[in-house]
Amino acid sequence: MAELIIETEKIRENIRTLSDYFQQKGIDWSLITKVFSGDKEFLKQILTDEVISKINSVGDSRLISLKNLKAVNPAMRTIYIKPPAAIYAEEVVQYADISLNSSYSTIQALNEAAGRAGKIHQIIIMVELGELREGVNRYDVISFYKKVFNLPHIEVIGLGSNLGCMYGIEPTYDKLLQLSLYKKLISDKFHKKLKYISGGTSITLPLVEQGNIPSDINHFRVGEAPFFGVSPLYNKPFRNLHTDTFAFEANIIELEEKKIVPEGVLSDANIGHTADFEDYDASETTVKAILDVGMLDVDKDDIEPLDKEVRFVGITSDMMVVDIGKNRTAKGDKKYRVGDRIRFKTNYMAVARLLNSQFINKRFLV
Repeated sequence: MAELIIETEKIRENIRTLSDYFQQKGIDWSLITKVFSGDKEFLKQILTDEVISKINSVGDSRLISLKNLKAVNPAMRTIYIKPPAAIYAEEVVQYADISLNSSYSTIQALNEAAGRAGKIHQIIIMVELGELREGVNRYDVISFYKKVFNLPHIEVIGLGSNLGCMYGIEPTYDKLLQLSLYKKLISDKFHKKLKYISGGTSITLPLVEQGNIPSDINHFRVGEAPFFGVSPLYNKPFRNLHTDTFAFEANIIELEEKKIVPEGVLSDANIGHTADFEDYDASETTVKAILDVGMLDVDKDDIEPLDKEVRFVGITSDMMVVDIGKNRTAKGDKKYRVGDRIRFKTNYMAVARLLNSQFINKRFLV
């Protein structure tokens, strides 16, 4: 079985490093665990009491993942990081201490559910700043807050934004300043103090490093940096975080010299993806390896072989074919054999899908 290898101590060290960094900056942060896909074993390995002691909350965008978070540690403060569906208000109140919201009718449902549960549910109102994803339109923020803050079982603890996730709109000082201005307007008009201005995700970290965020920005929801060591703004390592935290290995289940160009009439019956072979001679051959991983497990574009001589040929639902050239080392020895593994570098989406696949083994290194 193909295997995802997880460097748990490096991830825990990344989390501790970020906690210290944010503390120095006077910023609270939520650790976002979407990449875990709610995997309980992963959660137990990573979210030790020592690791989460300096984290404001742990968040996810799926209710089953929040349920698993609470199962791993019932005392853990949790945050639901996308606007919930009103139909699941009971579950959101049960498993999330905080939720991000942009719909008044949903907040009403959360208010009613919290009332029945004897709780106060905390929310952060999301504001649209150009990404055209979730968020109240800027000109509606004051009227929206006016309706929400009187609900008896809802506590508005902040305003937030989400940039860079769909269109890749870059966070800037000016965009984040708009959140600060709305905080001031609400404070002046309603005499209410909002505790948090949630300024974004890992993509905003370079601005924090440059000191280029408004002073009111005091909360971040961060998932990519602690687990991969990078900020997606430039896809570069952030400070001294570990970037070698995951690796993927697939087993060679067949190894044969075969033609590069397929024979016969090509039809539309294929279900996989293939590399371009139009520029090759029909008689040319190469050594090809079949690996025990397929499209159901991972997107081919999200993994990269560490061996630069390994080239993608094709992928179907449960197998991948790669070209390994002459299959010889520099000394002329055979490089790969059936039963050997080929190792790949993974990005965020690869890890998320591999963790979610029941056909991939997970190995935790400590």
